[in-house]
Amino acid sequence: MKAKFFQEEKYMKISARNFLRGKVKKVTHGSVNSEIIVDLGSGVEIVSIITKESANNLKLDTGSAVYAVIKASNIMIATD
Repeated sequence: MKAKFFQEEKYMKISARNFLRGKVKKVTHGSVNSEIIVDLGSGVEIVSIITKESANNLKLDTGSAVYAVIKASNIMIATD
């Protein structure tokens, strides 16, 4: 699946292969960073910490449609 993000009548291409569509459930601003909780549906949530400036620039608010874009070279798995 290719990620196409619509912005000002243009599509933005990204190198990340893992992206999840969801809606912002909660935004908690700190003095420097903001915690964004994204509801992915079916009771699944993902949490991201981004700069407060980025959250404001993206105009994130409860109910905003967003993509959680995951770019990592490693994913660790652990068990007890």
